[in-house]
Amino acid sequence: MATTYATPHLASRLRLAVARTARRLRQEAGGGLSPTLTAALASIENHGPLTPSELADRERVKRPTATRLIGTLEENGYVTRTSDPSDRRSSLIAITPEGRELMRTLRTRKDAYLAQRLRKLSAEDRETLDRAAHVLERLLEEDPA
Repeated sequence: MATTYATPHLASRLRLAVARTARRLRQEAGGGLSPTLTAALASIENHGPLTPSELADRERVKRPTATRLIGTLEENGYVTRTSDPSDRRSSLIAITPEGRELMRTLRTRKDAYLAQRLRKLSAEDRETLDRAAHVLERLLEEDPA
């Protein structure tokens, strides 16, 4: 069954499986934020404090889009904006305790859903997925973007 592992076919199957998994996890997490807002908040949590330009670069969006995302997150109390001491014309965006709690809640819900589904698999299938997770992590770590 050589065609099963042909690179274009495998890439297509992986893309679809990963996209469907991500969509399902977002649905299970709830939280009321769009995927874009959730991703921006996660970037701020993991790499912040960030300037709006740094957030735009990390999220691969234009600066005005990042500014709108920050505004929405700030209105909801998930981030704060302070002056950047190295450039008074800019600001630094940091996650608030409420933002951290929201991210913790979303991750807990996603993990619980996935763990529930994984428990239904055989030990052999879980081992296969563990190996696949390692391969995917390595694959993505090699991506310079």
